[in-house]
Formats: sequence, structure tokens, C-alpha cells
Amino acid sequence: MVDVHLGYKKIAINICSILILISIISPEAYAGNTSIFIEGNQRCISSDGLPNHSTGTFPNSGNPGHIQQQNIRCCFALNPVKKQYPSVQRGSIGVALNGITIRPGTADYWDSTSQRGFSRNSSSGWNLEGLGSRELLGIDHNNAHVDNRGLYHYHGVANALVNATSEHGSLIGYAADGFEIHYVGSTQSSSYQLKQGYRPSGPSGRYDGTYNEDWEYVSGSSSLDQCNGGTLNNRFVYFATDTYPFFPRCLWGTASTDFGLQAKKTSRTQRTAPSIIGQQIHQHKQPSKGHSHRRQPPAFAISACSGKRSGSSCSMTTPRDILQGSCRQVPSSQLACVPSRPR
Repeated sequence: MVDVHLGYKKIAINICSILILISIISPEAYAGNTSIFIEGNQRCISSDGLPNHSTGTFPNSGNPGHIQQQNIRCCFALNPVKKQYPSVQRGSIGVALNGITIRPGTADYWDSTSQRGFSRNSSSGWNLEGLGSRELLGIDHNNAHVDNRGLYHYHGVANALVNATSEHGSLIGYAADGFEIHYVGSTQSSSYQLKQGYRPSGPSGRYDGTYNEDWEYVSGSSSLDQCNGGTLNNRFVYFATDTYPFFPRCLWGTASTDFGLQAKKTSRTQRTAPSIIGQQIHQHKQPSKGHSHRRQPPAFAISACSGKRSGSSCSMTTPRDILQGSCRQVPSSQLACVPSRPR
């Protein structure tokens, strides 16, 4: 954690040791200033937070922020170790070779009471997907925008990274656990598929990729796992893909604290113990005496079984985990995804 002084205000920040500078950089073209080095058993990337390519104009109609120079230093495992189960991550999941942080997720949710139609209130359960709602969030032509601190970051693969001639080949960055991130175009595709039909609640309408809950992980539909992980030259790496989730949303290794990430709960996609969500659904099958009110299953649990039959397999990304389960009838007379019990 570092202390940053802006005028008379003191702000604590813990994302890659970012220090926000007072100077506001005008948009369009930047040079960038990045270095990559080894320090003990860690690889580190430091930069000024400015991309080595042009950007869109900020602020814009969907993004009120100004790009500001930063002092970024991200260190992570030089020799990462893959754990038995992956963990879901929130915030920056990695850093590109040009020193720009990678943050595919958003903190915005569908909110009918908000003038913009979305807010940081997560009660609806419908989380805006960065590139699926690019106009609403002011994403530029390099699949990036800025946050309220002026930090320019990627939500998807930057065209400038792909088109640049590089001695690193398909390597475009590193995840927070130290594993490499590669982009190989259509050679690798994700195992997430857009759901068919209409959303059963919340924003309604067809599943079109605007929200994370519009997608589902279909095991075996490609060579990549639920974290966009796979094998390259007999080594485990993550892949950036042209379709959702674009970058890994979960990590198999231990995330460096430099990224300010904390795994909220170990994800067990093959043997999943009932989570709090699952317990809520099971508990309501036998409600306590004197309590006739039955709680609504989470939106993502209902969405995961949209268009499916009872007993069908399902997967869902919860605020804590990526869970595997089966579609079951719950007391609210709806079909919802219930996590599998441990074997």
C-alpha cells in the first residue's frame, strides 16, 4: 500500500503500486516508458502508465476520465506454480508488455433506478461486460478506457499490441500469478458461448453479450479452460481471445499482491462444495415453520439454466467462483443452476 498526495488530499492505492501524478496528459498519441527486469524470484514491469500507441479521446460520452501519467510497478512470480483449483479475480488480472494493466471485468451492474441504466449497485446480479457494453463505458479502438484515477487499462486485446512487430512473438503480457499471456488469433478460441434465448430477469431482452451473465462456460468446447488457460510449446499459459472472456477472469496460480487482488474463494469446478448461493437454494426446499416467503434464486443461477431442461448440466460465474452444477426446480417454481456437491 502506498500513500499518494494530491494537493491537500491523501489517497491510499494498492494496484501495482500506482502513484497518480498531477499532470493530465492530452489524448491521442503517446510514447510510453516501460522497463522489464528480474528482481530475485520475481519478474517486474514498471511504466509511466501511458501506452506506446494512440488512444481514443478522453473524456468522452461514456467515460468522464482524463488519461493521467502513472508510476506503475508490477512484480510477480518468475516461476509460477499451477494450483489444483483456479480462483476468480476482480480488478487487474495482469499487465501487458508495454506496461498497461489488463482489467477485463467491470464494477458496473444493470440498475433500472439509475439515470444511466447501470451503477455500482450489484443487487440485480447483471454485471456489465466491458467490451459488450463498450459504448456505455467509452471503450476506445484499442479496447481500453480510463478509470476515475486516470489509469488507462485494457478490457480486451489491443490492436496496437497485435499489430506491433515484437521480438516476443505471441507473448503480449503476464498474468498476476506470473503465467504468460499469449495472443495467437483464431488458433485458440475460448470455451465460453453466448446463451440462447432471452434473459429471464433484470434487463430482459436476448442474450447479446452486454452482461457477463449472457455467457456460459462449456467444458470441452475448445482446448481452453475456464480461465482461458491452455498449452503452448508444452507449457501452461493463458490466451487472450477475440471473444469472451477476452482475457482470463480467474487464475490458476497465486496472484501477486502488487495487483491488489485477493482470491475470494477457491473455485472447484470439478468438485464443487455448495457455496452460500447453493446453500440458500437447498435450504428453501424445506423452509422453516412459520416462514412461507421463498427467496428468489440469484439472477446468474436462473440465467445459467435459461432454455435448458431439469437435470441439464450448467455453469455459472458467481461473485466468488466459477461453479459447475445441474439445473433444478427450486421452490420459486423456476429452473436454477444448483452447484454440485463434493464427491
